[in-house]
Parts: sequence; structure tokens; C-alpha cells
Amino acid sequence: MMGRVIDGGFITKLDLDPDRVLAAANGKLTEVVVIGVDKDGYEYFASSKSGGGAVLWSLERAKKALLQVVD
Repeated sequence: MMGRVIDGGFITKLDLDPDRVLAAANGKLTEVVVIGVDKDGYEYFASSKSGGGAVLWSLERAKKALLQVVD
């Protein structure tokens, strides 16, 4: 018997499949910055914003939000 998987807007301490995370964001965002590691171990970066300053601002805002998450 297989368990039911429920996607929610909750925080987990378990790693998630990257494709699942990206699929959950599909159609919901107005801007995006993607940072990851590919299957060969190389860093991957892509952004919908062209300006480095705007990308950095988004990263810093995300960093602030992450630091405010209660463990």
C-alpha cells in the first residue's frame, strides 16, 4: 500500500525532489531566480530578471526570510 503525498505550503526538514519543487512553483511566480547543482556537480544559475542588481536584491530578500524561519 502506498501513502498519499500531499503538497502543501509547509516547511519540512526532509529534502525534496527538485522537479517537484519547480513544478509546485509553475504558474505562480512573477519573477524567479533558480540556483542549484546539476547532475555533474556544477552550479546552475538562471534568472527571469536581466539586471544583476535586481537578482541580488531578490536573493538578499530570500536570505532574510530564510533567516527569520524558526527552527
